[in-house]
Amino acid sequence: MGFSFPLKFLIVIVSVSILLVLPVNSTSRNNGIKRSRGFQVSLRHVDSGGNFTKLERLQRAMKRGRHRLNRLSVLAAVGPLAEDADVKSQIHSGSGEFLMELSIGTPPSPFEAILDTGSDLVWTQCKPCRQCFTQKSPIFDPKKSSSFSKLPCGHKLCAALPMSSCDEGCEYTYAYGDYSTTQGTMGSETFTFDDKVSIPNVAFGCGDDNEGTGFSQGAGLVGLGRGPLSLVSQLTEPKFSYCLTAIGGGDGIDDTSAKSTLLMGSLAGIKPGKSGKVVTTALAKNPLQPSFYYITLKGITVGGTRLPIPESSFNLASDGSGGMIIDSGTTITYLEGKAFEAVKKEFVKQMDLPADTSGSTGLELCFTLPADADDITVPKMIFHFDGEDADLDLPGENYIIADKSSGMACLAMGSSGSMSIFGNVQQQNMLVVHDLTKETLSFVPTQCDQL
Repeated sequence: MGFSFPLKFLIVIVSVSILLVLPVNSTSRNNGIKRSRGFQVSLRHVDSGGNFTKLERLQRAMKRGRHRLNRLSVLAAVGPLAEDADVKSQIHSGSGEFLMELSIGTPPSPFEAILDTGSDLVWTQCKPCRQCFTQKSPIFDPKKSSSFSKLPCGHKLCAALPMSSCDEGCEYTYAYGDYSTTQGTMGSETFTFDDKVSIPNVAFGCGDDNEGTGFSQGAGLVGLGRGPLSLVSQLTEPKFSYCLTAIGGGDGIDDTSAKSTLLMGSLAGIKPGKSGKVVTTALAKNPLQPSFYYITLKGITVGGTRLPIPESSFNLASDGSGGMIIDSGTTITYLEGKAFEAVKKEFVKQMDLPADTSGSTGLELCFTLPADADDITVPKMIFHFDGEDADLDLPGENYIIADKSSGMACLAMGSSGSMSIFGNVQQQNMLVVHDLTKETLSFVPTQCDQL
């Protein structure tokens, strides 16, 4: 069982593209916000407009992804219940891979923020800055906004901060795994999305001391984690979804016109009659890291073979290690070491191509493409998640990446020490719906550039 890919069908694309993503066909809570209006926002990749080829963009993202994996793996096991929680519970995952445009205040002051599903706090840089990094847009001045107010020390979201103090208002410190930090005063403000929808009374960090390299692409960060401080948790309808377009463009250089999409609140649901097969699984919880979106993976099928991977390989341990999270900020999927070795072994067995061991692409498993090949066959790949009919049958382009120029086809996955992460390449061209009320996560096949 597998996918057959006609290379000759893409001769024109190949001639102008460094990295070809194979198109293959199958053969086998409410925290005070009063409005329930949803909104839609375009997302752009942090490397868009950087004149990178697809391969360069993938390699840059993989480098960030490996660092993020290392941080997330450590954080999951040293969360708020650790013995030295006074230090370790203050660390969060760090920046993501996508940026969103929004505005803050009255009148609205536009800025661009990093979208992060691995942390909670919403924040931006504020005047007067004691320590601020350079940003493209003007730094927000709360004194010039008629809708700004300081969050009182007795507010429940001040109490939800991992580290806070009380002076003239609720003071916060929030640190990330790459040693970047933001400090300042918690405020309440009106945020405007898509230049249309204004949401009042959003609690956010007004950062006047922001240090580190993790925020250089944006002017702040929008946390979409499961904790009470996140933007989604503050909505009347705590639900969001995103739809990520395929990595790169079709002309060899990154195509910025194919924007990904974020949908929040009432717009984030699944539309009956307009969706393909919906795969839904329950969200699991890690008490040590309640903000992460854990999902339960039961097994993996490659071709027609259910791999002999013990379910324990993906279990969440009592010490907070292991398990699998879904993350928009990690590019390729990382599987627990023994599970990845089983996947790798089966692909080597089923792919009718010689394995490449040079490591030149940075990916752990690649195959040499015949120079005169008109097509290649890749086995099907199914992720079996917990739940009735929760088998996610991935399109071939969501796990095999072919580089016609270098003559290699690679598996867009890698190995990890403990925690597994379901990355954004595997999520491309799917509407990924996070429902914090039902505590579910759903995948819906979607042409993301047409939303």
